[in-house]
Amino acid sequence: MRVTLCEKPVFAVLVALLASLSSQARAQDTLLVVEPVEHVYSSPGGLDLKAYVFKPASDHADAPRSAIVIFHGGGWHIGSAEWAFPIARHFAELGMIAIAVQYRLSDQNSITPLEAMADARAAIRWTRSNSGALGILVHRIAAYGWSAGAHLAACAAIFDDSLGAADDSSAPDALILVSPALSLESDNWVQTLLGDRASASRISPDEHVRGALPPTIILQGRTDTVTPLAGSQRFCDRMIEAGNRCDLHIYEGVGHLFTPSSEPDGGMPNPDPEVQAEARREAGAFLRSLGYVTGQRRDP
Repeated sequence: MRVTLCEKPVFAVLVALLASLSSQARAQDTLLVVEPVEHVYSSPGGLDLKAYVFKPASDHADAPRSAIVIFHGGGWHIGSAEWAFPIARHFAELGMIAIAVQYRLSDQNSITPLEAMADARAAIRWTRSNSGALGILVHRIAAYGWSAGAHLAACAAIFDDSLGAADDSSAPDALILVSPALSLESDNWVQTLLGDRASASRISPDEHVRGALPPTIILQGRTDTVTPLAGSQRFCDRMIEAGNRCDLHIYEGVGHLFTPSSEPDGGMPNPDPEVQAEARREAGAFLRSLGYVTGQRRDP
């Protein structure tokens, strides 16, 4: 994800505004979803990290559901779980249990993307280990992320540290990646955040594709200059070569987070509503193809 130092404060404010606008736009739908229950999923260094669990209003304890764990974007250094609330509500409305996750943000000192990656693994593992109490199907846990959050979702699968223990795995069972940061080898911003802890290539998903990774869908604008399409194409090609499923959907006339190509990617994310709606439909169709979503509710 290429965000220069001079762009960071503006990016933070503008993405927060977008999250607020998205929340307002979907306010009329929230009655279909029980408001989130807050949990602590991990406490690294004494910092309580929160997981906000959304359930359909019609949820029944005797009917376990598929789940989706959501990681917000923000260049690994800004953002909050609340940014993911609108999309969490959307998936809960489709009948899933949706979990918006807080993770540690890079401070160019002691906290780096490595810590965020560890938090992403911990969030998936917590979801799986608490699947009974949460009413979740233990091996139907998808991960969704946008931009840097998509990097964390992908890395939870690629860098699973469970040592083969399936019931303790940190790897999601499916991935939905929106404008994802998947090719980081030459990314100076990522290297700045990592410092001397690691090379950017070490945490670049496209450099570590292997077999037996979860089915994946990537949703991206053709003119994305923040997380360029070439990285997603490379990742997807390598996924297919390794025998994995990877569906790449490219949207014409839009860039990062479906912002129209006529507007700068480094400014306020301003998704084209028709493209955004189509991307959500594609995500829903992908989940249905895996048996994660059933029923006929119309995707907005």
